[in-house]
Amino acid sequence: MKTDITLYTNPMSRGRIARWMLEETGAPYQTRYLDFGAAMKAPDYLAINPMGKVPAIRHGQTVVTESAAICAYLADAFPEAGLAPPPEQRGPYYRWLFFAAGPLESAITAHTILGEEPSAEQQSQFGFGSLRRVLDALEQAVSATPYIAGERFTAADVYVGAHIGWGTQFGTIEKRSAFLDYWRRVSDRDAWHRADELDNAAMPSNAP
Repeated sequence: MKTDITLYTNPMSRGRIARWMLEETGAPYQTRYLDFGAAMKAPDYLAINPMGKVPAIRHGQTVVTESAAICAYLADAFPEAGLAPPPEQRGPYYRWLFFAAGPLESAITAHTILGEEPSAEQQSQFGFGSLRRVLDALEQAVSATPYIAGERFTAADVYVGAHIGWGTQFGTIEKRSAFLDYWRRVSDRDAWHRADELDNAAMPSNAP
């Protein structure tokens, strides 16, 4: 496939996930940085992502938004990078990639807003149940095998790992030893270090 890829991002966003994934593929790409606010709501960018958010990628004529989707797409677009298991082995890969995109993100958001766990009655109305249940399930997963989908690193580790790395850093995910050990494993990669350096260099000078 053509490698004319553009990454639309901001270094203070989930665009860091997309950049890490692009670095893992080894494919060349160009970066277009967008400031929060007017730039993301401008007509030319809304034509790419009507939500007016980053990240997004354009690969030839294909546009992909949503970080988990970008990870899955790039793994398939560049199979030589070995970032997705064979189709018959993708059960855990899909499960945990979208577990992080669904229950984990939703549970963290709800907990941040409520400031506490949902009541027993509320838990029956939320797909994730409670943050504790989500974290317990995730802890079991990262403890069972070296990587989230098995014995080797995949795109699911980019997405799940980024959430665990940020969550334990900023206090939205408990610093359980299993999470810290997993994050050390998945971030000890040249692609992660390259992506982190690029995004750190692009941070505004007044960023906290």
